Amino acid sequence: MNVNDSISEALKNVPKALAAGVVDMGSGMMLGIKTTSSHPQEVFDLLAAATKDLYEGENVTNIEKIFKKARGVKTAERYFQEVIVTSNNLIHFFSRLPTNQAAILAVVCSNDANIGLVLVKGREIVKNLKV
Repeated sequence: MNVNDSISEALKNVPKALAAGVVDMGSGMMLGIKTTSSHPQEVFDLLAAATKDLYEGENVTNIEKIFKKARGVKTAERYFQEVIVTSNNLIHFFSRLPTNQAAILAVVCSNDANIGLVLVKGREIVKNLKV
């Protein structure tokens, strides 16, 4: 599936999805995004920047280096693959693409969504997403 098809699939199949997008970690930019309501462009720009910080901020990369050293891992593979953030009103699901570690799928759902189903459906989409 391409980026736009995957984003549409996420909105359709992830329970109570309100928005979905793909972030390119190299540039820190959104490769695509769709929402069920309108938001200013600056919100999307901040979401991309926050996703980059969440996965590749200085402290996160230092933690990954420590884990790799302790476990004798010599590859460039990233440790943090999925992140779930909950807030008063939302569940934010973030997942690296297995086929492209430099791309992250982000799906935002109502906080009353079944978090297990959010994970299952999000993982299905990530597995088939090609960037």
